[in-house]
Amino acid sequence: MANQEIERRRTFAIIAHPDAGKTSLTEKLLLFGGQIQVAGAVKSNKIKKTATSDWMDIEKQRGISVTTSVMEFDYNGYKVNILDTPGHQDFAEDTYRTLTAVDSVIIVVDGAKGVETQTRKLMEVCRMRNTPVIIFVNKMDREAKDPFDLLDELEEELVINVRPLTWPIESGPRFKGVYNIYEKKLNLFQPSKQVVTEKVEVDIHTEDLGNRIGAPLAEKLRSDLELIEGVYPAFDVNGYLKGELAPVFFGSALNNFGVQELLDCFVEIAPSPRPVQAEERTVTPDEPKFTGFIFKITANIDPNHRSCVAFCKVCSGKFVRNAPYLHVRHNKTVRFSSPTQFMAQRKTTVDEAWAGDIIGLPDNGVFKIGDTLTEGEKLHFKGLPSFSPEMFKYIENADPMKTKQLNKGIDQLMDEGVAQLFINQFNGRKLIGTVGQLQFEVIQYRLENEYNAKCRWEPVSLYKACWIESDDPAELEAFKKRKFQYMAKDREGRDVFLADSGYVLQMAQNDFKHIKFHFTSEF
Repeated sequence: MANQEIERRRTFAIIAHPDAGKTSLTEKLLLFGGQIQVAGAVKSNKIKKTATSDWMDIEKQRGISVTTSVMEFDYNGYKVNILDTPGHQDFAEDTYRTLTAVDSVIIVVDGAKGVETQTRKLMEVCRMRNTPVIIFVNKMDREAKDPFDLLDELEEELVINVRPLTWPIESGPRFKGVYNIYEKKLNLFQPSKQVVTEKVEVDIHTEDLGNRIGAPLAEKLRSDLELIEGVYPAFDVNGYLKGELAPVFFGSALNNFGVQELLDCFVEIAPSPRPVQAEERTVTPDEPKFTGFIFKITANIDPNHRSCVAFCKVCSGKFVRNAPYLHVRHNKTVRFSSPTQFMAQRKTTVDEAWAGDIIGLPDNGVFKIGDTLTEGEKLHFKGLPSFSPEMFKYIENADPMKTKQLNKGIDQLMDEGVAQLFINQFNGRKLIGTVGQLQFEVIQYRLENEYNAKCRWEPVSLYKACWIESDDPAELEAFKKRKFQYMAKDREGRDVFLADSGYVLQMAQNDFKHIKFHFTSEF
């Protein structure tokens, strides 16, 4: 029974550059999974009640996904868990962490723009972990690049072999549909967001094809397909599972076109939950005992309750409600009376969850990102680094009456990993470090709206924050004395050096040979 449950799970993330159409694709997958009834619910204001994966007000105002949401649905006997990730690069860190919790990835690429910087970076993370990747080329109903050029660009930019499994017939206003190479069927395009398109079985070598799309296009399609068979090796599922080969699909998520082909092929070939590497050993999904790790913490999914939710990825065994589990870092036993699973904002309490599932655990401040839960074994899952921030501002209280609220808000938002907090040892001021400008706006907005606290920012020009350590205590002391104005502590109490320029950092590295400077918190 356990093995069947694990085998039928497909846990994946959708990653893309902003505006490539990720939210639209997520929504269409939910439509096929029967989780939402009307397409367009994500963007439209009329249908506030239906599912939407962008739930924070700032996301609704700007049309971007800022936090990762988790959605799950059943499809053809499979249980699909989607993690929607923020495409905006200011939130790259959140996305890197999400990729540690998935077994495969779908990359959305805009057919007109091709591969963009953000996508390249995310692909590097997938490569580091050999995560299998499927590519969906979106927006074919607009003028797009030549599909062969696109394939070349994908191979070159993402450093992966590709193999088209569907093929577009023209693009933009002339877009006729796609030919499904995997199922050998022709899918004709009708621009309608609500109706799923018709599929026709055609023998591409007969007149029938010309009757449906016109003789010139039929001729072009035949020669394109011959070229594909000649240039690209046959699709090999093992190459895909090893992360060496990416199948490519073409379509238009907004018009719900080409999405079902993607989903059908995905549930069939995508990996079920895979083994996870802990520091002590490799944990396989079919072990009888439950293990899991926290990869994300979100405050206030439900505005009526000021609580946090910790997202836990189940790595092995079966999670049971109210069962006693060991919180490894605290070495304490914890029980969860109301674990939840998500459909965007609709939460349901669950009694059990299997390897590959993502569950939300109510968190009153006991969790940090990277925490492990087990049935007693001391395991530490690794691979959730914080990156060295590149933008810094002092955070000041703008309303002295609300000091307590401000401090609580900062604490909870830092637990989420939205940004990093440093305390300057010289003047005791709080310094927030982020990877992007937008995060400061989000923090200020959320402090005001969720914690009723006002903050103001004071600029500070710093180049980088680096964690420092040394085997030579005397040299460390000397360094701290010389740089005392630039020393800070992070929330774990570790020493952090705030370098105000690249030159200063380089000089420090030259002058103090026995001090190690780290640019991620994992060392």
